Amino acid sequence: MRSPSYSVLPARGLRAVLVLALTTAFAAAVPAAQAQTPDGATAPIAAKPYMGWSSWSMQSSKYPGLNDKGDYSYLTEANVLKQTDALAGKLKKYGYDHVNIDAGWWMDWNWKQGYDQYGRQKADAARFPSGMKAVADHIHAKGLKAGIYLPAGLEKGAYGDGKTPIWNAAGCTTADVVYDDLRTTNGWDSSYKIDFGKPCAQKYIDSQAQLIAGWGYDFLKLDGVGPGSGKSGDQYDNVADVAAWHQAIATTGRPIHLEASWSLDYGHAADWQKYTNGWRIDTDVECYCNTLVSWENSVDDRWDDTPAWTGKAGPGGWNDLDSLDVGNGAMDGLTKAERQSYATLWAIAKSPLFTGDDLTKLDDYGVSLLTNRDVIAIDQSTNPPARPVTPSDPQQVWAAKNADGTYTVALFNLADSPAAVTADWTSLGFTGKASVRDVWNREDLGSYTSKITEALPAHGSRLFTVTPKGGALAFTGYEAEASGNTLSGNASVAGCDACSGQKKVGNLYQGGKLTFNDVVVAKAGTYLVKVAYVSGDSRSAVVAAGSGAGTSHKFPSTGDWGTVSTVSVPVTLKAGANTISFDSGSGYAPDVDRIDVPKSPR
Repeated sequence: MRSPSYSVLPARGLRAVLVLALTTAFAAAVPAAQAQTPDGATAPIAAKPYMGWSSWSMQSSKYPGLNDKGDYSYLTEANVLKQTDALAGKLKKYGYDHVNIDAGWWMDWNWKQGYDQYGRQKADAARFPSGMKAVADHIHAKGLKAGIYLPAGLEKGAYGDGKTPIWNAAGCTTADVVYDDLRTTNGWDSSYKIDFGKPCAQKYIDSQAQLIAGWGYDFLKLDGVGPGSGKSGDQYDNVADVAAWHQAIATTGRPIHLEASWSLDYGHAADWQKYTNGWRIDTDVECYCNTLVSWENSVDDRWDDTPAWTGKAGPGGWNDLDSLDVGNGAMDGLTKAERQSYATLWAIAKSPLFTGDDLTKLDDYGVSLLTNRDVIAIDQSTNPPARPVTPSDPQQVWAAKNADGTYTVALFNLADSPAAVTADWTSLGFTGKASVRDVWNREDLGSYTSKITEALPAHGSRLFTVTPKGGALAFTGYEAEASGNTLSGNASVAGCDACSGQKKVGNLYQGGKLTFNDVVVAKAGTYLVKVAYVSGDSRSAVVAAGSGAGTSHKFPSTGDWGTVSTVSVPVTLKAGANTISFDSGSGYAPDVDRIDVPKSPR
C-alpha cells in the first residue's frame, strides 16, 4: 500500500509481507514453519500462492461511500467482519482463506498512531473497539486465516523520549533499539532505523511478533521494506529487519506467513527468498482515484515488471503482484477485457490471488473471474510460472511448459485498439499440430496446426492449455561472439558465466550493432528466431534480415546483467545464407548471447 500515514501521501506502495522461506539452507538453521490444514494435518507455509481478501484497495479509493469518515476510514472492525463473512460465504470453497487487515488499524481517523506501554502498535478503539484478538477470533471461527500489517523499523511515535521499555527485555528501552543519530528508514521515513548490532533490537521485534502471535494472526505484511519501496542506500536497507522478523516469528511457535512489500530490489531476491514467503515486486496496483484501480495506474505495469522475477517464485515464496480487483465492475474502474487480462496475468504468474473488492457487492462477471476453478488451478499448481516467449511489444505471448507436457499459453493485446495475436508452436519448442483448450470458457477448441491466432479487443486476452501432437523443433545455433560476425560502433565481446560459451556481445548502445553472418536456411519464409539475451532493464533493438529496415522489439528485463532469458522474434529469411542484425540505433539494446534459428519457417 502507499501509506497515507506518515506525512502527506508519500511514495507508492505498501502491500506485501515477508514470509518464512523453505530453502534447504534455511531449513537447516530454523525448522520450516507448518500451517494446519482443514483435516488437521500440517503443510509448509506458502506451499502455494495464498488466496484471500485485503482491506487496502477500498481504504485507498475515492469511490463514493467507501471512506465516509475521511481518507482511509474504510478500515474498521465492522467492515472487516462484513468482508470476512462474505469471503466465507462466497469464496472460501474456491480456496480464498485469508482476511488481511492493512495499514491503519492502530491509527485514529486523523491517522494519529497509538501504542502500548512497550512501544508496540495498539488498536485504535474507534476503528477496532473489540481489539485485534477478537477480530482474529471471528475470522478463525469462519475457518479462515487472519492477516495483519506493520511497517519496517521502529515508528517515530513508538520511540517516545527513548525511555519506553521493551516488553520482556529487562533494561532495554527504545533508545537501545535504534541508531543514536535517529536516522530514518522505510518507504515513508516514518520509522527510525533499527540497529541490529544492539542486543535490545531483536528483543523489540520479538515483542511485536509475540503480540501478533498471541492475538492469533497467521499472516504479517511488513511494508516499506528496502532496498525497494522507492528508496535505496544503507539507511533504507531493511534486510536485517526482515531477517529479525523471520527469527522472531520462528520463536513464537506459531506459523505466520511473512510477506515483504513493496517494489522490492531484485538484487536482494535471495534475501527475500531466504527470509520470507512472498515479496511485492511492484508499486501499488491501486490508482488512489475515484475507482479502486485503473489500467494505466498501475495494472499495466505488471507486464513489464513481472518477467524478471519469474524464476524466483516457487513453493515457500511467491512473486506478489498486489491486489486482484476484478469483482466490482464500475468500482474497479476497468473494462471487462481488462478485468480478464488482469486475472489472467496474476494466475499464470502464480501471484497470490487476494482481492480488494467489496465482496458483498460482486457482480456476476466478477464472480466468474474469481471462481473459475481451471484458472485458479493454474495459479495453485506446482507447474512453473509463465513468462514471455515473445518480446514485450503491444501484442505478447506468455507460456509455461507443464509437468504433463502441456503448455499454459496466454495471448495479450496491450494496445489501445483491437489487434490479432498469434501463438506460434515454434515459440514453444515444437512443430505440427496441437489440441487447444480455452481455459476461461472451459471449452475444447480442437486441433490447430502450427499456431493459433485470436482477434483481441484493446487490453484483451485469451488463456489456453495447449497439448502438442507434433514433434520437437530442431534449431541451428549461432553464438553472438563468433569470429565471423560483424560488430559495429561500441559493440564488443564480454564474459558471461550464464551464457552459452561464457561470452556475449554487449555495449550495444547509440549505434552499437551486432550482425550474425551466414545464417543459412533451406527454405524462404518467416522464422521465429529464439534470441538469448541479458538485460538488467527493459531495452529495445531493431532486428533486421539483410539490408531490410527491420523491426524494433522491446526485450523484457532479465532482472540483472548476469541472467539469460529468451524470446522468439519473427525474421523473414531467404533460402541460403542470410544476415540477422541487432541494432541499438540511438538508444540502448540488450546484450546478446546467441540466436537459435528453427530448421523450418513457421
